[in-house]
Amino acid sequence: MSERVVLAYSGGLDTSVGIGWLKDATGKEVVALAVDVGQGGENMEDIRQRALACGAVDAIVVDAKDEFANDYLMPALKANANYQKQYALVSGLSRPLIAKYLASTAHDLGADSVAHGCTGKGNDQVRFEAAIAALAPELTSIAPVRDLALTRDKAIVYAQERNLPIEQSKKSPYSIDKNVWGRTLETGFLEDPWNAPIEDLYEYTEDPALVKPADEIIITFEAGIPVAIDGARQSPLEIIQNVNVLAGRHGIGRVDIIEDRLVGIKSREIYETPAATTLIAAHEALENITLERDLNRYKRKIEADWANLVYDGLWFSALKRSLDVFIEDTQRHVSGEIRLTLQGGRAVVTGQRSTQSLYDFDLATYDTGDTFDQSLSKGFIELWSLPSRISARRDAASRAAAGK
Repeated sequence: MSERVVLAYSGGLDTSVGIGWLKDATGKEVVALAVDVGQGGENMEDIRQRALACGAVDAIVVDAKDEFANDYLMPALKANANYQKQYALVSGLSRPLIAKYLASTAHDLGADSVAHGCTGKGNDQVRFEAAIAALAPELTSIAPVRDLALTRDKAIVYAQERNLPIEQSKKSPYSIDKNVWGRTLETGFLEDPWNAPIEDLYEYTEDPALVKPADEIIITFEAGIPVAIDGARQSPLEIIQNVNVLAGRHGIGRVDIIEDRLVGIKSREIYETPAATTLIAAHEALENITLERDLNRYKRKIEADWANLVYDGLWFSALKRSLDVFIEDTQRHVSGEIRLTLQGGRAVVTGQRSTQSLYDFDLATYDTGDTFDQSLSKGFIELWSLPSRISARRDAASRAAAGK
């Protein structure tokens, strides 16, 4: 068998041209691998046929939507994962799953290398190749756009000369990535951070300025995982899909951010994450009534570390695995119901209840009959502030001595 390379295939111009480009540059047979993570758009069978028409010796389609939701998005939800407090890691969460299938397909077919369509300026090249290094260090990673000088103008000429079945006329001015967790946009006029986003950018969300009557939903969680909407049990994938529609109607989850890329540059990015934004808000609210104070505080610090690791392409790292164990343990009592109002670009928590709640009405109430013994507070404050009092006395003595 001749040497083979397995290419992560999207069906777009770069990866379609990359099939022949890889073969010409390396002499390897190319197997195209398309992984469905809920990106929607074209039929996956059409994408498979296009890969074959572009010269792939084989084209494989994997329906990984449920796996993506269960094994990648649910851990992210438990971690309330947002990079720079805003970005729900749409691309960063899908790359390790795609890389896993790249590695397993390469092993199954006896390929000695894998390929992706990333440039040398972005994060995804790191995510793919770091994941491959962790999963299958014996495989070589090839990036045609980065390593083999496949520029867009060359790709268009290459496609035209070979009559490849790729449309060039409707080229978007933006670089777009999407899956069931959200949608990302960059480049074009967005590269000037002074330019405001225009409404034509958006697909997952409607204009939040066009305020509609509010929708109210109740999301039920069990051990940190959403299991029902308004009492109707659904899979994680179904819940994400349905909340995308509900929250998207109200323009929830739009993010415009100057992002610190792993490669050291700043990039202006537009994101749409209606379900992610809504579910994270609900999950955080439930944690606030079910986690002990110190655990809740500490977990908020860990969440940033977890998000940074995923953003940086270290999904399969030892630290990420260890943080997963900690976060999973925190979710044992995160069960209950959260009510939200969706309107005008916001998902607002309006109610929370749980049989695991640490909220004690009798302790919290200011009405007559409360069970909190206020007489204990005076002594508590004396002890709590004792280090500050002693330190203040020392500082005052030092100043007095310095003034002599």
